[in-house]
Amino acid sequence: MVEQNFETQTPNQDEKGQKSKAIEPIKELGETSVPEAKSNIHCITIVGQVEGHMILPPQNKTTKYEHIIPQLVAIEQNKDIEGVLIILNTVGGDVEAGLAIAEMIVSLSKPTVSLVLGGGHSIGVPIAVSADHAMIASTATMTIHPIRLTGLVIGVPATFEYLEKMQDRVVAFVTSNSSVTSEKFKELMFRTGELTRDIGTVVVGREAVEYGLIDSVGGISEAVKILDQLIEERKKSGGMIQ
Repeated sequence: MVEQNFETQTPNQDEKGQKSKAIEPIKELGETSVPEAKSNIHCITIVGQVEGHMILPPQNKTTKYEHIIPQLVAIEQNKDIEGVLIILNTVGGDVEAGLAIAEMIVSLSKPTVSLVLGGGHSIGVPIAVSADHAMIASTATMTIHPIRLTGLVIGVPATFEYLEKMQDRVVAFVTSNSSVTSEKFKELMFRTGELTRDIGTVVVGREAVEYGLIDSVGGISEAVKILDQLIEERKKSGGMIQ
């Protein structure tokens, strides 16, 4: 009688890992695969609400500044990355967190281009103008309004003074990193009648360019083309660290 030994084969760890990697894009993006290509450009997306020191409810789409800042540090140190594309579709959010992100972007040694798609509202305005070249889609909008405060207010004069100083920081940053004048930006910020029960201004696409907030109107292809040009100019000038 011949004895037969049957061995049950179980998938090894590598096979399990490959299957999980194949399933992940379907779960997250609804696609079987995500196009991958070697690129010298890194893309950062700032969407939903910029989350600051307070955690927002789980139903809110948020961009956490503690996630963005380490990315920017890594980009600055990575020699393979030669340019940064910032995509914005944000309703605004925490002022200090937004200014922190904007200050990090403006201090990068590598060329940067921002593209506002959908909306770049409130604190999204300083983030948009922090790039070397700021772009906006023709249908995208930007809301410019005074700084608001939510929650308990203790000591009204002191709180008002704090808000005024914070507002001056935002105005100074925007005007120093764009072509808009301080007078024009404040006029847009305090304009009445454009927002229901509120003050401020909504500017659409080309209007943002006319006011000097944004450099040009365009989409993703134009943004990448301009970023490539900035990278080449930086290389020619010897500014790119090899």
